[in-house]
Amino acid sequence: MPKKKQQSSLLRGARVYLSGPMDFVASRAAEKQFGWRNRVSQFLQEMGVTVFDPWFKPDVRGLHEYGREDVKSGEKIRQRWTYEGGSAGAKARSWCARQFWETLHIDLRMVDTSDFTISYCPTNIYSVGTPHEIIMATLQHKPVLFVSPPVIFPALHELRKHLELDPIGSELLRQLEREIPIKENPRAIPSLWYIPLVGGENFFDGFGFAAYRKRFGWNVDIPLDRHEKRFPPKRPILPFVEKLNQRLPKKWDRKLNRFVPDDDWLLWDFHTTKIRGKHVESVRK
Repeated sequence: MPKKKQQSSLLRGARVYLSGPMDFVASRAAEKQFGWRNRVSQFLQEMGVTVFDPWFKPDVRGLHEYGREDVKSGEKIRQRWTYEGGSAGAKARSWCARQFWETLHIDLRMVDTSDFTISYCPTNIYSVGTPHEIIMATLQHKPVLFVSPPVIFPALHELRKHLELDPIGSELLRQLEREIPIKENPRAIPSLWYIPLVGGENFFDGFGFAAYRKRFGWNVDIPLDRHEKRFPPKRPILPFVEKLNQRLPKKWDRKLNRFVPDDDWLLWDFHTTKIRGKHVESVRK
């Protein structure tokens, strides 16, 4: 009797880092508990992938709670920060730098030890760590799968309409838009610096959660569900990753004018089918 052909599982045993804004999101607590990383982590674990999530730092041998970060971890640093001159100011700023160094160090080490990253980069959220992580992964020739969603503010349009007969309110709103600034991005165009950095075939305009909600039991609506229902992704990342588990993607060669193998996808083959997916996190809660 012929043996049953085993299904390819290229991502089994791979390690991925989930990169994206954490500091300037609307709510750090909500982002940690209900954010995109939770669903993407579950999706990847089913394929046997080890997931590095910066909300949940792995334990470091010999260094108790090194780099641990929670929803209020930045408040102490902000309270101590100062522009005061002299030794007092220098001491305070040195303390702030040292406090956050552990977080920076462990996050970048997770990038170091990953095989590829998934980065969520909406153009309306200020972020510094995410570009650092993307640049580091790119310099190491690791693929960066980049999600840039459409950015639209429905409440802004409703407020404009509401203030149509209020010239003072309308002018204050226009001034606020200039000061913040509020910039919509309906076509989900990534920041231009990222385009040559990441590579054209690694951009996506959403996750595509809707097609997988029943399968993974994602019964609770999150803001991204409403957003993707309003703006269905044209190129969602989850189906891409699902296909990637079966066949490595190719990249476009501008000189040859055709698709060619992408040798950034270096995934180690440990010749085992027993590796299980895992969401790496500390044993301490």
